[in-house]
Amino acid sequence: MSAPSAPEVVCVGESMALITPIADPLVRAGAATIGLAGAESNVAAGLAAAGRRVAWASRLGADPFGERIIAELEGRGVDLWVEQDATAPTGVMFKDPGAEGSLSYYYRRGSAASQMTAGALGADRLRGVRIVHTTGITPALSDSCRDMVEHLFTDAHDAGALVSFDVNDRRALWPEAEASETLAHFARSADIVFVGRDEAERIWGTTTAADIRAFLPECPILVVKDGDVGATAFVGDAAPVFVPAPVVDVVEPIGAGDAFAAGFLAATLAEAPIAERLEAGHRAAARVLAVAADMPPLV
Repeated sequence: MSAPSAPEVVCVGESMALITPIADPLVRAGAATIGLAGAESNVAAGLAAAGRRVAWASRLGADPFGERIIAELEGRGVDLWVEQDATAPTGVMFKDPGAEGSLSYYYRRGSAASQMTAGALGADRLRGVRIVHTTGITPALSDSCRDMVEHLFTDAHDAGALVSFDVNDRRALWPEAEASETLAHFARSADIVFVGRDEAERIWGTTTAADIRAFLPECPILVVKDGDVGATAFVGDAAPVFVPAPVVDVVEPIGAGDAFAAGFLAATLAEAPIAERLEAGHRAAARVLAVAADMPPLV
């Protein structure tokens, strides 16, 4: 059980201002919306929507984009463990959305979040937290972020928390060989791992869920997502559990993987059977697939 003052989950990683064109693609758009984007804050918002107490930990610029992100996450019921930096900006992402896939353009080099350092969240701060969640995006941001994630895993385990890690390979952020080695290292060190079958094939050369399990046999819980086919969970030495994905009219796919992780983790906190955790992930992902936003809509 977590202490009354501690969130159940802490999500650690960068959020950016998200600029999305209205009606037309970026090259022709005359109007756009401003929101936020970030895998870990997406998961935090999904967990809050599921009624769990969750904190998001990061750094933001002391600028209007940082203030918007703070206001949005607070409005969604997320606790904020955030430091604002007057000398480094909040990152910005532009998105060209489409049902078959979206193009994203990042302006995050030198951002406040990229300057996160080891020890920002020590074991004492994490005491009472049940799950610490981050993704493979965070160690790709900078050398100091990679060092921070390394220490975060150790501090979380020392505090008695499970570590949840979504591989979330971003090709634009680092060389493939470096990504392959680093992401495998963190996946092998985590307690709950989420990975897409397609991204695992790209970075590790595995082609099936069983191949990924053979590549990552150490993971206590390994979840392999295969798009609109479904998801397979491997728990210890037990037989794998597969749950097909529901049929969804896709509006835009970005954020669905984060929503899946949030649904799965919320069901994990409730100690649901593994098939029900996968079903909860699929339901959460379906809600995001059906809208143009990266986060579940507020209801």
